[in-house]
Amino acid sequence: MPSSALIVLHDYWRSSSAYRVRIALNLLGLPYERRAVDLPRGEQTGPENLARNPQGLVPTLEIDGLRLTQSLAILEYLDETRHAGFLPVDAPGRARVRTLALAVAAEIQPVCNLRVAHHAVQASRGAIAQEAWMRHFIALGLQGLEAMLADGSTGRFCHGDRITLPDICLVPQIYHAERWGVALADYPRIAAIGSRLAELPPVVVAHPDRMTPTA
Repeated sequence: MPSSALIVLHDYWRSSSAYRVRIALNLLGLPYERRAVDLPRGEQTGPENLARNPQGLVPTLEIDGLRLTQSLAILEYLDETRHAGFLPVDAPGRARVRTLALAVAAEIQPVCNLRVAHHAVQASRGAIAQEAWMRHFIALGLQGLEAMLADGSTGRFCHGDRITLPDICLVPQIYHAERWGVALADYPRIAAIGSRLAELPPVVVAHPDRMTPTA
């Protein structure tokens, strides 16, 4: 039985992974308290954050007496305990939804993580520009995702006409694509789905612009 105790989300306002969890909590109507972890100041590797998230990352979600990390695991926990419908009931549908979600969360985002991009810039002694790195890998990933969405199972959203895992992953990725100057016009299916998602109130209130860097 899910607990009604205070839900706490340790996040950073621009983190894609934390952004996903905010969207999911909002879609479920679950009130929560945000506690900021300032990534530019290195708070993620401080003892307080490492005690709850040994990887030195965000987000960490405190819910039902648990401390959960890794955004996709959190989303699946919410799906299983709150009957969210983030995964289809059929096995082929679940496989497709997980594939689309991982195309973003395991292929695009990790290589565009700031610590990866910063390392590339430093290791190349500036020969690689951060902006060029981001645009290259985001565009490469979106190109593949756009082709995957040509499947007939795509509807108003990534899988049919209800929000599932890849939609929750796609919203933050679109935010970062626009932030780094990737032209979404090159990916009409992604752009159309993103436009529909952007109109939904639970998605709107999770946007980084609605957050504050210190809260």
